[in-house]
Amino acid sequence: MSSPSPPAPVACAAAISASEKVDGFTRKSVRKAQRQKRSQGSSQFRSQGSQAELHPLPQLKGKLVYEFFLRFLESPDFQPSIAKRYIDQKFVQQLLELFDSEDPRERDFLKTVLHRIYGKFLGLRAFIRKQINNIFLRFIYETEHFNGVAELLEILGSIINGFALPLKAEHKQFLMKVLIPMHTAKGLALFHAQLAYCVVQFLEKDTTLTEPVIRGLLKFWPKTCSQKEVMFLGEIEEILDVIEPTQFKKIEEPLFKQISKCVSSSHFQVAERALYFWNNEYILSLIEENIDKILPIMFASLYKISKEHWNQTIVALVYNVLKTLMEMNGKLFDDLTSSYKAERQREKKKELEREELWKKLEELKLKKALEKQNSAYTMHGILGCNTGAR
Repeated sequence: MSSPSPPAPVACAAAISASEKVDGFTRKSVRKAQRQKRSQGSSQFRSQGSQAELHPLPQLKGKLVYEFFLRFLESPDFQPSIAKRYIDQKFVQQLLELFDSEDPRERDFLKTVLHRIYGKFLGLRAFIRKQINNIFLRFIYETEHFNGVAELLEILGSIINGFALPLKAEHKQFLMKVLIPMHTAKGLALFHAQLAYCVVQFLEKDTTLTEPVIRGLLKFWPKTCSQKEVMFLGEIEEILDVIEPTQFKKIEEPLFKQISKCVSSSHFQVAERALYFWNNEYILSLIEENIDKILPIMFASLYKISKEHWNQTIVALVYNVLKTLMEMNGKLFDDLTSSYKAERQREKKKELEREELWKKLEELKLKKALEKQNSAYTMHGILGCNTGAR
């Protein structure tokens, strides 16, 4: 018997204006499809990596029980008003504990079961969200281990999509106090695709959350893990895909200071991922609208890399970026080039002056050492003469 299909969104999206459509598809649906494709790819990677370790689920505990219960929940004769006497908070609590299972197939069944319960039992929705919140808080601040994080985040993606507007304070708090700190987890790679999807869902619901989210990600930006940096950059690009121009202006300075650091990274994958931002047409349009602020932040790093970076692929990408920026504002580009070269000349002059100063100090030190040595020889000679005279 085949496994159940992924859960459908809890609520339908509102009508979308014709201006938001591209070739018959909405911008939102195109972006969502791209994100889901990335998420599925990462899930396939995880399942391939652990395929050899999987064992058949015990018939009664696993597959048959879950499939029977799912058919029971999806039956047209199912009545939540009667079933709520048995499917209560205690039942849900025990169900959530099973998400720590080592077997991804069991977690997949649990994911579908929990989603069906969330959709049919309105009175349990707040409790389910609260318990997931508690699981994540324990995961972040206590255990640092829970096998079902990715599956719970996948359920949350559908739940967030169905949130009514305006968002409640508790939902915003969950985003800032739980989802953003989850980026610090050691095993981020196991669930980052689902986590990023949830974050972007929130921003599509409420654009005013963009600034605190970006600043939160910058606060938790990895300092020593290049793999995490690449993941953060991917998430930033997904956020920029849905950002409003007015919100972009609020975060452009701190964001591009961080992007400038990433471009300068000695780890070529980090630098490459940051430079790929310039392949995104929407991000390019945002940069062009704000070129007067962004170009001065990025210029020095890009120019230096074009002359000094060890990886020729990065150098080629940087040349393309510099060319694009020059086309956006040639005059500012020329002014920054002149200023950069003048600054470099001043730095070289200061460096030469420092070298000359150190050279003089070394000569002075050597001179004093010789004088001290000569003085010692002279004193030794005088003492020798006095001894002979006696």
